[in-house]
Amino acid sequence: MTDQMTIQKPKKAQRMANLELLRCIAMMMVIVLHYLGKSELLVDLTEESLGSVGTAAWFLESFCIVAVNAYMLISGYFLCMSTYKVSRLIKLYLQVWFYSVGVGVLAIATGIFPRQEVTIHDLLTFVFPVSMEHYWFITAYVFLYILLPFMGGALRRMTKGQMQIALGTLLAVFCVLKSVLLVRLEKDLQGYDCLWYLCVFVTAAYLRRFGLPFLQKMKNSLLLYVGGCVAVFGLTMGLRQVYLRTGSLDRILGIGMEYNHVLPFLAAVGLFGLFALLKVGERAGTFINKIAPYTLGVYLLHEHIGLRYAWQNWLGAEWVLQHEGVAGILALAAGTLAAVTVVFGAGILFDMLREKVMKGLHFILMKVGLYRRIVGAVEKADNIFAE
Repeated sequence: MTDQMTIQKPKKAQRMANLELLRCIAMMMVIVLHYLGKSELLVDLTEESLGSVGTAAWFLESFCIVAVNAYMLISGYFLCMSTYKVSRLIKLYLQVWFYSVGVGVLAIATGIFPRQEVTIHDLLTFVFPVSMEHYWFITAYVFLYILLPFMGGALRRMTKGQMQIALGTLLAVFCVLKSVLLVRLEKDLQGYDCLWYLCVFVTAAYLRRFGLPFLQKMKNSLLLYVGGCVAVFGLTMGLRQVYLRTGSLDRILGIGMEYNHVLPFLAAVGLFGLFALLKVGERAGTFINKIAPYTLGVYLLHEHIGLRYAWQNWLGAEWVLQHEGVAGILALAAGTLAAVTVVFGAGILFDMLREKVMKGLHFILMKVGLYRRIVGAVEKADNIFAE
């Protein structure tokens, strides 16, 4: 039996509907995280009582905390075997800049982001979204992609044993150590950095090249995901109980919910393995493959600094807080579902519009000689890396 995961390898220029479905679901989970975390639905863990809604919100958080790791596993799975392209980096930056500046202007013009509250730092964040970390995930992703020419070739040539040692070292330093010690390490950025996504990227490359026998069965992957998420919730509630009784551990109460903790990481690997083996029908796959490329736009829209703390209440977070008990849990479920539906749908449609606008601008600018020369230079750069 081969060690590789029994999944269909994508042909050139084709998308794998099963992993694209996971990309969509991961982005929906991101919306859930931002709906819960940027409202008052996630009651502070230091409070005497979380209440039924607060407890349910933390439970839901535990099952969605895998989202970013899963999204990065998908990207790493495809990027590790692809050729570096300057054009891809430029297109990504222009997409981010379109949202950062365009949505920023709209938010200020409509009063969503009051003009009197706009600072020089905000303006710099609009204009330099990657360097100013307007979107932390994009900053980490762009920096990682810039390193792809150095990493890609090495990852494609390494033997299984070499990759096991290298990946094991990365995970030991950036994941296992903090998870075992349960202390706040000074250099621990909780997974909000390029170094952690290098770990996830290499994990995806290993899965792509060699697979894991454990993940060859869907029930194993499901067990790893569900078990990991339940363990995240159990650890969080356990640390909270220690804090309430002793007053200690306040700095690490949410450590199990951090992206580079071993539990969310393993749960994300389990979720990835589950979808890697999933079979998607042709008609459903066609639809999924059409909308999946626009999921990044969902993130760029709802996480814009002019909107990221506003849309939760537009979509009912305050209404949920007015309920308790069973009614509160049902209200939380309804509010979360509504938020995911509206934000995801609006984000997909907005990014489709963004793509049409940018294609139109590209068509017009191609009539300008300087622009054509720049495009030609970028194409030459892509060809150099393709050699």
